[in-house]
Amino acid sequence: MSVFLARPDEPAEGVALAVKDLFDTEALRTTYGSVLFADNVPERTAAAVARLEAAGYANVGKTNLHEFAYGITSWNPHFGDVPNPLDQTRTAGGSSSGSGAAVAAGLVEAGLGTDSGGSIRIPAACCGIVGFKPTHGLVPMEGCFPLAPSFDHAGPMARDVDTCVRMMEALAPGFAPAELGSLEELEVGVAWVDLAEPLVRERVRAAAELFPRRREVGLPLPEGVSDVFMREVAESHTGLFPEHADAYGDNVRTKLERCQAVTDADFEAGRRRREEYAEMAADALDGIDLLVTPTMAFVAPPAVKSDLDIREAVIRFTFPFNALGWPALALPCGPAELGLPASVQLVGPAGEDARVLAAGVLVERALRA
Repeated sequence: MSVFLARPDEPAEGVALAVKDLFDTEALRTTYGSVLFADNVPERTAAAVARLEAAGYANVGKTNLHEFAYGITSWNPHFGDVPNPLDQTRTAGGSSSGSGAAVAAGLVEAGLGTDSGGSIRIPAACCGIVGFKPTHGLVPMEGCFPLAPSFDHAGPMARDVDTCVRMMEALAPGFAPAELGSLEELEVGVAWVDLAEPLVRERVRAAAELFPRRREVGLPLPEGVSDVFMREVAESHTGLFPEHADAYGDNVRTKLERCQAVTDADFEAGRRRREEYAEMAADALDGIDLLVTPTMAFVAPPAVKSDLDIREAVIRFTFPFNALGWPALALPCGPAELGLPASVQLVGPAGEDARVLAAGVLVERALRA
């Protein structure tokens, strides 16, 4: 089992930061979770990492991840599994599993992850911490190995929302934290809660009830958009796959073979459905300041070597906001099945990152009272 894949010989002074090993780091091995890059030592540091370091964060280690960030469990056939600090029989989530586990275990104060279908929010939910996916493009992705660029986001992971706010100030120059006097200031929509397991449903419902001005909204889940994601994944691996297919683990190789099979017609149809979904989401949330949903319908699933059977269920409530590019915050909201944490997701329209985080601060405070 492995959380860290590389560590600086002498970490700098500062706030201890775990960096997902998808981000380049000058003079420090960066594998992208693949044996193909086992000896890769970049010449430049990724923009997001450099911004955090300039703000006083100290990279104390590169963290393990699902191979090439293409998966939602913590199993990596090349570098081992990432244990869930809450229960080692359960997955730590993915693909930013190492960063999530390092934060949850108290090894670091902050973590940097990426999120293309839920890869910050899923490990946050599984490990009982906070994870924030900003508006698409707000945090730079330069120097980070792409998965599906129009779905890819970089963002903070921490044990509390305040730390995520401070990280966003470093990650997105010009980002200005917002303040809310109370949750009563927000018009809130609630969706998908009844699709969750009983105790998760109870905990998320209780979190939603903290907002006095709330109503159920009929936000659909996206359909047919995954072909766009898969085509982008295939393009990200041009020159690597299938030329080096045997060097990929079985799980990711199977998914990439499916990505290679997406036709131009499939891609165009998916692109149209993505545009239609954005229109449906805007209509459904007209007049809504904030959306509340479960992050996942269940607690951390059992640890497995392949995510093929559970992937769709795990990303069901997170992927829509990668398709939309909207900011989304995952935070623990109390014990659920097996005593493991449930996670509530707070979502806002594109550009409303500060308001989402401000609401998260108040929700977290109320839940901890």
